[in-house]
Formats: sequence, structure tokens, C-alpha cells
Amino acid sequence: MSKAGTMKIVPNCLSLIRILLSLVLLFVKPLSTGFYILYVTCGVTDILDGFIARKTGTASRLGARLDTLADIIMTGVLFVKLLPVLRLPYAILVWILVIGMVRLVSILVARIKYNTFAMLHTYGNKATGLLLFLIPIFLSDNISTLWIYFIGFIASVSALEELAIHLTSKELRLNRKSILEPRN
Repeated sequence: MSKAGTMKIVPNCLSLIRILLSLVLLFVKPLSTGFYILYVTCGVTDILDGFIARKTGTASRLGARLDTLADIIMTGVLFVKLLPVLRLPYAILVWILVIGMVRLVSILVARIKYNTFAMLHTYGNKATGLLLFLIPIFLSDNISTLWIYFIGFIASVSALEELAIHLTSKELRLNRKSILEPRN
């Protein structure tokens, strides 16, 4: 396979590795050394897949879908593994559920409007992902309620922004960075 052909599959392979490692996390004790090694490796592959795809001009619709699928699987696995450990107050759990519902409505709007599954790569979604990623790294099992409220606020704003973009846009632009960008 040529160097260009190899570079084309590297980002997708990284997304597939993230999916596999996320599933392996299901069988590892939360917040253990093994958990952190897998977790950080998942984070690195998440950063590298998009970076490599953009830098080599090999970004693709399949790659974007694999990246989103990997993000969803990793998020789901982390909820299963970390929610019991973090022991969040009931109000925060309800808030997380509401944010999840807004995300689902946004996905449904995109499905109906554009006839496809879509999650946007907005700055808000990227900030939310980064903040969520930092929880196990910096806070262990003693998570600050203030930190959770901050993340909840950012996640709420980004979920509502994505829904508003889907509702007001005429065509799907997965890489739209913000609702402040001109509508299409």
C-alpha cells in the first residue's frame, strides 16, 4: 500500500482503536492505573485521528462517523464505570439526563431534516468533551460539585447550541464551529 493509502486509513484505525479500548474499559477497575492508561490512550487517539485526517487531507464522512461513534461508545462506557464511583447528587443526575435528552432531540432533528445521523464539531461540543475528559484525570473520586456545575453549564449551552443550529440551518455542516457563524 502506498504512503498516501496508508495515511488515509490511519485516522479510521485510530477511531477503531478508541472503540476497542473503550470497550476494554468496561472490564477495568475505575480510577486504577490500568484504567488511566487505557483512558489517556483513548484521549490521545481522539486527538490524533482528527488531527492526522485534517493535516493529510484524508478527512472523510466515514472517518467523521467513526469518530462520533467512538465518542458515543467511550462516553457510554464512562457513564457506566464512573457514575457509581463519583456519587453525584440526584439533581446533577437529572441535569445530565436533561442534557442527554436535548442531545437526542438534536440527533432526531438532524435525522429528520438531513436524513442522516449528525453531531456537530462546534467549539462548545469540543469544550464539553475536554472538560468531561478531565474529570477522572484531575479529580479522582473526590469530584467538586462546583466543577460539575461548570461542566453542566458548558454541556447545556453546547447541547442547546447544536439543537439551535440544526433547527435554523438549511443544510448540514458537521464542522460548523458555532451558532455565531453565518447560517447557510
